[in-house]
Amino acid sequence: MVFSKTAMAEFYASMQQCLDVLLDHSSTLPPALLSTEIANFGHPTILHQWAHMLSAESSWVCGLQSLPRERIDPATLHTIEDVRAARQKVRAATAACLDSLTEERLNAPLDRYPANWIGPHRPPAYILLHVITHAFHHKGQMAAMLRLLGYPAPDTDMQRA
Repeated sequence: MVFSKTAMAEFYASMQQCLDVLLDHSSTLPPALLSTEIANFGHPTILHQWAHMLSAESSWVCGLQSLPRERIDPATLHTIEDVRAARQKVRAATAACLDSLTEERLNAPLDRYPANWIGPHRPPAYILLHVITHAFHHKGQMAAMLRLLGYPAPDTDMQRA
C-alpha cells in the first residue's frame, strides 16, 4: 500500500471540513446539552467524544514521532470554543508531522516504535489513515447523540451537496 503526501493531506483536510460542520452545528446547542450523558455510548457526552477523538489523534501522532503521548482531559472542555482550541492544537501537530515526512518515510515502517505502541508496527500512512477513520467513527457517534438530544446534525459526509 502506497500513499502520496498530497492525497493523505487532502483526506485529512476533508475530514477536518466534515468535523467543522459537526462542530458548527454543535455550537447551536444549549451549552448544558454538550455535557448531557447519553446511555450506551462509550464516551457518554458530546464533549467526552471530542476529548477522546482528539486525544487519540494526538497520541498516535506523538507515537509516530517518538514523543510523549498527549491526552486531552475531558474535564478541560466546557464549551465548543474549548473544543476548537484543543482541536486547533492537535490539527497543527498532525499537519506538522505529515509535512515533516517524505513520501518514502510516509510509507515505510518506523525505525523504532514506542514501548506503548498499540497493535502491529505500521507505517505513518497507515496510522494517519487510522486517525481519519477513527474520527469518522466518532463523528457518527456524535451525530447519533445529537439526534437523540433533539438536534439532528446536517450532512457531514465527505461527499455532500
